[in-house]
Amino acid sequence: MKELSYFGLTLFLYNEQFVLGFIRLKVCYSIYMKYLELHPKGGNTFMIPAKIDPISTTILREKGVDSIVDWFEQHKHTFYALGWSYLSNQQQMEELFFRSIIQVQKEWPRYKGKTPFEMWFTSIFIHNCRELSDKRSLQASEDSEPRQDLFKALDQLQQDEKEALVLTYVQGFSQEEAVHLLEVSAEKIKELLASGIQSLRKEMRSGTNFNGCKEYKKDYIDYLERAMERPKKIDFEIHIYHCQHCQEDLAAFQDVMLTMLDLTNRMEDLHVPFRLMENVRDRLAKIERERQQKNKKRKRMGIVFASVFALLIGVGFITGAFAYLYYSWTEEDPEMRYFLQQGLGKRLNLEAESVGVKVKIKSVIADDVQTLVFYEIEDTGEDNQFVMNYGYGDGVFVENEYEIMSRETYPRFYPPDLEPDVNNKEKNVYKGKMSLLPLKEENGTIKLKITKLQKLFRDPSGRSSYWNYDNIENKIGEWSFEIPVTKRPSSEYALDEVTEIEGIPIRLDKLIVAPTTTILQFGINNEQIEKRIESLNINDLEVNNKKIKAQMYGGAFWHSQQDVNWATYQTQFDPLFGEKPEEVQVQFKSANLTVEDTFIIEFDDIREYPHTFEYAGSTISIDRMEVGDSTNFVLSNHEVENREYEWLQFNIVNESSFIDMNSDGVIVDKNGVVYDINNMPVSYEEIEQPRHLSTVQSVRFHGENVNPKSLEIYGYNTTKYLDDVVKISLE
Repeated sequence: MKELSYFGLTLFLYNEQFVLGFIRLKVCYSIYMKYLELHPKGGNTFMIPAKIDPISTTILREKGVDSIVDWFEQHKHTFYALGWSYLSNQQQMEELFFRSIIQVQKEWPRYKGKTPFEMWFTSIFIHNCRELSDKRSLQASEDSEPRQDLFKALDQLQQDEKEALVLTYVQGFSQEEAVHLLEVSAEKIKELLASGIQSLRKEMRSGTNFNGCKEYKKDYIDYLERAMERPKKIDFEIHIYHCQHCQEDLAAFQDVMLTMLDLTNRMEDLHVPFRLMENVRDRLAKIERERQQKNKKRKRMGIVFASVFALLIGVGFITGAFAYLYYSWTEEDPEMRYFLQQGLGKRLNLEAESVGVKVKIKSVIADDVQTLVFYEIEDTGEDNQFVMNYGYGDGVFVENEYEIMSRETYPRFYPPDLEPDVNNKEKNVYKGKMSLLPLKEENGTIKLKITKLQKLFRDPSGRSSYWNYDNIENKIGEWSFEIPVTKRPSSEYALDEVTEIEGIPIRLDKLIVAPTTTILQFGINNEQIEKRIESLNINDLEVNNKKIKAQMYGGAFWHSQQDVNWATYQTQFDPLFGEKPEEVQVQFKSANLTVEDTFIIEFDDIREYPHTFEYAGSTISIDRMEVGDSTNFVLSNHEVENREYEWLQFNIVNESSFIDMNSDGVIVDKNGVVYDINNMPVSYEEIEQPRHLSTVQSVRFHGENVNPKSLEIYGYNTTKYLDDVVKISLE
């Protein structure tokens, strides 16, 4: 400050804003002049490229797996650019596209929608990029194609630096999203971006000296992206104003950032070869044809296997009494005991040990729906209980899955259960089950590999299990098994019944009776736009006057669509064990609906906040609309008794596409009892037909002086409790 005139210093004492504004103007002018020296033609303002357009998970599920390929084709240029930053020839790019689509199709049934689809897809795509990039480094480079100078410079960076730069400045993901995709901390992302730009600058401007002050280099990104807190920003700008070296350094730093952003436009030169996607589609079609041929073969063999099954049933009738008594005395797990008594499986007791933990595969029961694996895990060193979960990234996988397992269905999720007596006798032993995909053929050997087990926690009452997401503990080791499996046949019964719920046609299609489960398949008509049933929950299924319970995680969208006007679903129930259905009674529990009801509020018409309005039978408040460094919008409704809607579906018309959305809410059960989400006295599964009601929905717009125009509410979600019963005779 000593170089300021007396007049300037006096103004600073009386009007800090004036001097800071003068300094900021001088800093910006100095940096811009240095930038023009580097970029004689000038350039645009600092802009973040547009991201991949988001897509509704509901739309994907309604249209089926084929829509994944269509969505990928729409965004192939974006993914081609991302893949090209790792790879260097078209053959590898084709393999990258093919692998990514196959893996997404494989993991699709287990995708829960907690992460936006485009983020989830990108994470899988990056994983395949890394694998193929590793293989590329082992191959000769003679098949590589010419690369642009910037790509050559990127290739010289460390992989984590390159990934951070490409995701943030080429693909347009926010730093928070890059944290999720690269699985690092927020501080690590900033560190990688800064070090990556500095390394890239050295590659692109070799021989140039960068003499900026070391203690201020770490703040360049936050300053250029306007993410610096005001006191720190003042200190930074005062320093830059007096330091010519830092001005030159910051300008060169910004130049590289703008070059990275400009790469988004230059990506248009990277044309996706026409044959690339055609080849990928041809390979996918070939796999589908092979799958259909195997299905036809299996159907032709159905009569033969049915005869064999009947013979086995006859033999089992003779020896069944002995087996029933034997397993009654020797098997303590009640569910596995019942399967063994019915002759649907046999004991295996395969065992493997690693890092002081024994894993036993006790038995396997397989049918056309799933392959059910009963296991036991013993911690030989401490009093810990561990579970295993089959899924992407969970450390449990089938090495020969593509060779022997069918992709027509999906595995069930069975949460850990500590209530049975078998899991309360010993603190270091857990007995559970998991679901794998069904076999393609009637017999096979599953090569199961386990590399990670998750520690189980108990709630304070010790009654049930839960996942401690704040402190997940895993046991890393290696347990391998070769499991012989025989698949048991299933039976299907046509229902051909149509009813209505909330004025929407519901079609009961068929009942599938499998050894491990009972499935009701039904369709929901989706022609009515104003009101749609998103999901339908069934309470009980009564077959031959015997009630069987719906399994908690047994409902799912069924991707095989016969009619575009109908969405097909399946709900799984407990097994029937050989009963032939003669009369079926379906009792509906609840329906989750989306109601379209447009309501628009122009913000220019609002004189003061909070501002209330009536919608869907409720008085809703716009608590505030604050415009400044960022714009904050808050919508609330704290009345929950007899409320019609659960969530509002709305859009705020504005000039900024960069927003953060948050919400608060409560859980309300069927009887009107309210539970605080942040302080749940019981587990969610124990609440009777819970509804999640939003109380506050807030939106923050990035950027200064973003001034939204209007609030457009286009609908809401709600739950209707049902007591409808449909009886169907199969005689």
